[in-house]
Amino acid sequence: MSMNTQPPASPEKIPTRWERFLDSDILASFLRSKVTMVAAFVVLLLFIGAAFSPWIAPTNPFDPASVFLADANIPPAWQQGGEARFIFGTDDQGRDLYSAILYGLRVSLVVGGLGVILAASIGITLGLLAGYLGGRVDSLIMRIADVQLTFPAILIALLIDGVVRGIFKSASREDTAIYVLVISIGLSFWVQYARTVRGSTLVERNKDYVQAARLVGLPAPLIMLRHVLPNVIGPVLVILTINLALAVITEATLSFLGVGLPPTQPSLGTLISIGNRYLFSGDWWIVAFPGVTLAILVLAVNLLGDWLRDALNPRLR
Repeated sequence: MSMNTQPPASPEKIPTRWERFLDSDILASFLRSKVTMVAAFVVLLLFIGAAFSPWIAPTNPFDPASVFLADANIPPAWQQGGEARFIFGTDDQGRDLYSAILYGLRVSLVVGGLGVILAASIGITLGLLAGYLGGRVDSLIMRIADVQLTFPAILIALLIDGVVRGIFKSASREDTAIYVLVISIGLSFWVQYARTVRGSTLVERNKDYVQAARLVGLPAPLIMLRHVLPNVIGPVLVILTINLALAVITEATLSFLGVGLPPTQPSLGTLISIGNRYLFSGDWWIVAFPGVTLAILVLAVNLLGDWLRDALNPRLR
């Protein structure tokens, strides 16, 4: 009688999440695109600069003790009349423009990020309700979305600013400016999320896994959050990335028009607004460097959004 001396087959090793990520099509697509890698590096660099601005910036533009009016309108260090301690020059209040850009970038990203998170929260919730429940709920939410599209962010910001000033008469503009901007951006951008999530939910709600969850007796909110939402989140990530750039531009536009942050809380839009007043007097650097920073940030984020849209599209794989 023959004996089987072969050792038993070892169980197949299950790859970890990190191993699956390293072997994913998304990472391969990212490494193939040099433009996307450069854009990601630029975005990471700007985010690090904004996050660590209190440690990177030579001075604190928010601190009146570190700002001297005698240093106002000094040109960049490489120009005649410039000083080595002000590499990008100074603005009309004597603030180091390099430090002001780092702090302004931080404020712009915080306001834009919070506004996009608010918009995504509202849009995803209403989109899930409209797509899953349908009927009158769907019609009501979509009609509200159609009406909201007729109001641009600037008008919404003016309306919210007036309401806040009417309710909190004792509150100063410095105390309410960030909240007004975040709410304005959130109420301006939620429609895109709602429409996208609604369309995907209309497809997902009739699939077998949703029907099985209904038969088991799971409540509708749990089905929407646990089963439907993970399958419709892909397009939302693309919109989230692109809308971050739009939110930063919206904040800069509102601050430039005087509806956003005050000059004592410099964002990129506030710095551009201040520099615009001195552009024709020859002090070009006050508006040029914040404007270039804003353009680079928006371009890099948009390039990342375009890559993410193509990477998550199964038809392009």
